[in-house]
Amino acid sequence: MKNPTQAVDLRSDTVTRPTKAMRAAIAAAVVGDDVFGDDPTVQDLERRVAELSGKEAALFVPSGTMGNQLAVACHTHPGDEVLLDVSSHMYLYEQGGLAANSGCLAHPVATERGVFPSAVIESAIRPEEDHNARLRLLCLENTHNRHGGAIVPLESMRAAAATARVHGLAVHLDGARLWNASVATGVPIREWAAHADTVMMCFSKGLGAPVGSILTGPGELVRRARRVRKRWGGGMRQVGILAAACLHALDHHVARLAEDHRRARALADAAARLPGLDVTTPDTNILYFTLADSALDRDSILRALELRGVRMSAYGPRLLRAITHLDVDDEGIARASAALEAVVREHAGLARR
Repeated sequence: MKNPTQAVDLRSDTVTRPTKAMRAAIAAAVVGDDVFGDDPTVQDLERRVAELSGKEAALFVPSGTMGNQLAVACHTHPGDEVLLDVSSHMYLYEQGGLAANSGCLAHPVATERGVFPSAVIESAIRPEEDHNARLRLLCLENTHNRHGGAIVPLESMRAAAATARVHGLAVHLDGARLWNASVATGVPIREWAAHADTVMMCFSKGLGAPVGSILTGPGELVRRARRVRKRWGGGMRQVGILAAACLHALDHHVARLAEDHRRARALADAAARLPGLDVTTPDTNILYFTLADSALDRDSILRALELRGVRMSAYGPRLLRAITHLDVDDEGIARASAALEAVVREHAGLARR
């Protein structure tokens, strides 16, 4: 780490701070009033990402949650059903927005690493009769947070989308970390996006921008989403200062995601050598540790790590999460690995005394 006293913060890739070069881009941004549609930097960003994803239009939004919720609102009517993974971000971490914002019923199902087999989709479709809610939308997530940053394979996405369309379902992709999937596989964003009607992607995670996500899709749907964004309080004025940060991230922070993936694997390798931890090799930049040894108390481990200048997150009674990002370099990973080893061995040893 450049500052040896600075904490190695692995709680999320949302904790990144703008680089000096990004701050310079923010300072130099040409701005206008985006609610009036005349912020040129926002327009540039929206055009660029629409082209990158192979969609007709794009809409800059404050957060990934808003982008996901706008998609639901524009694909459905109140009383419709939305099919999604029971461990998806949209189901677990968006405050019941499907119901609160759009009046929709969530239809959650368990999947294997975010993959929706055709049979699972078809089994969720009920007869068209007055008693039943109508299933209208399939929501996918890639990479998948709660499945350890798993990359949902392109072929499985293609098959799921084909099945959904046969049955008249729209498809939305929560691609908050789709950049990571693209870099890890070499498959362009456009090819992933081709299998969804709408796609949301974040700039404020691995790409390191301070704020911002984007929703892409058909022109008419994005026009309606812009209107709903205003109703929900998401209309922004001279927001080109944030769009400039996102443009800088697109130019400078995408390819380097491979470094985050490499560092996550290095941390996983170090953790796998420790007693009492179950670790799965990460696909991308998200790593989960299961505290398999009952002697390892989650909260005690987190407190002890923090005292050693390392921060991670709790994601269950015996589950810790670490996410690598552009603010954590190789030295930071070495510090985190050493701290984790010291804490795990110390607490396992205390239990045996």
